[in-house]
Amino acid sequence: MLHHPDRSLKLSGASNFRDLGGYAATDGMAVKWRRLFRSDHLASLTRQDEQSLAALGVVRAFDFRGVGERAAVPYNWSGMAQHSLPIEPTVVQRMKDLIDAGHEVTPAETVELMQHTYRAFVHDNADRFASLFEHLLQSDAPLVFHCTAGKDRTGFAAALILLALGVPRDVVMQDYLLTNDLYRMPALSTSKTPQEVLNVLWRVQEAFLDAAMQAVEKDYGGVEAYLADVLGVGSRERAQLKEMYLTQT
Repeated sequence: MLHHPDRSLKLSGASNFRDLGGYAATDGMAVKWRRLFRSDHLASLTRQDEQSLAALGVVRAFDFRGVGERAAVPYNWSGMAQHSLPIEPTVVQRMKDLIDAGHEVTPAETVELMQHTYRAFVHDNADRFASLFEHLLQSDAPLVFHCTAGKDRTGFAAALILLALGVPRDVVMQDYLLTNDLYRMPALSTSKTPQEVLNVLWRVQEAFLDAAMQAVEKDYGGVEAYLADVLGVGSRERAQLKEMYLTQT
């Protein structure tokens, strides 16, 4: 299931646009294909890309990019309802401040910064993820949620959705790591950041998502409690999500 040939849509203007469908959940169910998509930013989509998504019925986009990111690289599609759920890219600013101050940031320090960022998703940005679930519960019309690279903010959102649907955690991690196979790192020829540090910033590691999951376990008592008590996705809402987004295999 994981390597279904249609998981990646292979769009010209977004390398990390992919379907969450097909993953096995509980009780012989699986996530429906062509309902839930995750992606890097959508501002570079070609007209053909837009036509492909329109043919799939994708009519909702949820954008986790920060206010400045969104303003700098906007997009606008006919027939596409856009919803801004901004989470500011704090790790980028921290890196810039350290480098500008003359500190030689190491890959290990960058991993720690990324882990801190993921813990912040859990503690500081829960309202954004709660809003996404509210929209998921309102309609099962095909949607895409994304950030800039489609790997961190989007990756945590995808993990929460799949876990809420009953997809096993090891499969959730496999989906998360697919970014490393698909995402095309932007050309940064003028960057002062060492390449080995960029490789940490623009890729994903199990340690990043694990940091978020550990925070969920330690501070909220587990995924089910976090979904219910923090995101407003209790047993009734999870049952509704499963009815909307799962199908019999």
